[in-house]
Amino acid sequence: MHGASAIDSVRTAGGRAVISRVLAMAILLTAAMAFRPGPAAAQTPPSFADLAEKLMPAVVNIATTQQVQGRNRDLPQAPPGSPLEEFFREFFERGRPGGPPGSRRATSLGSGFIVDSAGFIVTNNHVIQGADEITVILQDDTQLKATLVGRDDQIDIAVLKVDPPNKKPLPTIKWADSDKTRVGDWVLAIGNPFGFGHSVTAGIVSARARELSGRYDDYIQTDASINKGNSGGPLFNLDGEVVGVNTAIIAPSGGNVGIGFSIPANLARNIAEQIKEYGRVRRGWIGVQIQQVTDDIAENFGLDRARGALIADVVAGGPADKGQLRKGDIVLSFNGREVPDSRKFPRIVAESRVGDTVDAVIWRSGKRSTLKIKVLENQEPEKQNAALGQGGSGKKPPEPAQPQPSTIDQLGLTLSRMTDQLRERYNLADNVKGVVVTKVTDGSVAADKQMRAGDVIVEINQSEVASPADVQTKVKEAQSQKRRSVLLLVDRQGDQRFVALRIQN
Repeated sequence: MHGASAIDSVRTAGGRAVISRVLAMAILLTAAMAFRPGPAAAQTPPSFADLAEKLMPAVVNIATTQQVQGRNRDLPQAPPGSPLEEFFREFFERGRPGGPPGSRRATSLGSGFIVDSAGFIVTNNHVIQGADEITVILQDDTQLKATLVGRDDQIDIAVLKVDPPNKKPLPTIKWADSDKTRVGDWVLAIGNPFGFGHSVTAGIVSARARELSGRYDDYIQTDASINKGNSGGPLFNLDGEVVGVNTAIIAPSGGNVGIGFSIPANLARNIAEQIKEYGRVRRGWIGVQIQQVTDDIAENFGLDRARGALIADVVAGGPADKGQLRKGDIVLSFNGREVPDSRKFPRIVAESRVGDTVDAVIWRSGKRSTLKIKVLENQEPEKQNAALGQGGSGKKPPEPAQPQPSTIDQLGLTLSRMTDQLRERYNLADNVKGVVVTKVTDGSVAADKQMRAGDVIVEINQSEVASPADVQTKVKEAQSQKRRSVLLLVDRQGDQRFVALRIQN
């Protein structure tokens, strides 16, 4: 008994010693890991105070006034105690002296930032749109009258100009290369939310390349608190550079819910510099219609995967036409920038310098080629559709015999040769050639791709067709080659697009 007790005592004491040593080592290891510098720890400061203090002098509040009719609308109020409360009362509540009867002065608040010490300020177009007067308020509450240099409603950027007080250079902030911004990076937003000037919020980049409603949308999404009044203000990285211009929020409740959107700095800077130089934006244009490259389309063109922008049509005499870009080419890169998809291509072209001749790398006939294309300025011309073939006096007499429509079961399409009656029924232009779709089978692959009666099949697998028999022949050729789909070039009221249809057995 005593021997056993002695042995147990030794084992217990030894176990405690071992446990103590293990715990000590674990504590030291945990402490070492906690204080080990890593990428996140190295980039995250213990405080944003020094950075905010450095940046705030170059961030401004913007107040605009506009003469509007009627006094019965609910009038927005500056928050009680806000630095802008007196300013708000002066410009809003008292009305405009000498204004027309029944009118009042409406005020809106926003943000901006100084990009040039001579007094050039970047903000959102919607902050100053329709304003009769624009006032810029510096951090020290100095109020400066601003003039509008120019604006762009497509990207929602405007540039203002103020005269620096006492002709002293104003503090400025630098643009960042927003292409280097990564999801998860820390960012700071400084602005004028709800009239509380020079408020600082912090968060991270939540997502990139977000689209809302515009054709050039490429927003940075952030969870840094952005509210009404932050519009036009800067989004900073931890180097104190502007990575974006705060523009939009998703706010079902009317307040911040952690989803805000900023125009990337590279896009905003390009627009702002053009406005400074020309007073307007000069967007690049090459004269093409494009569409998305799907997996089926990539397979039909022999491309390794879905990427690039497919040329659906080329404007006659335009830059692309002169540069030998053809319908059916897939643009893989333009002006040294990769084209990942058709959504990015218009932005890449628009951001190209007007007057430059650039390289366009294309996929044609199963191989890569490089073309030289001169970029011209986009004048936003109205689309010129072809004439509808209604000319002449009276209706054309019917043909003595009408061709019988044929159904291509593999595609779910009923087709007919082009006739004058079909041109009249579907308002098809005289210069449109091909095979007319007269019916689309419900539940077919053609219905899934939203084809409809009145569409004209111009080509199949890049070969012209003139009859339903031509279409059937091309389908059978594709089947004999073990191809799973055929590629149609479809004309719809002057708009042409490629449609890849799976062959149904």
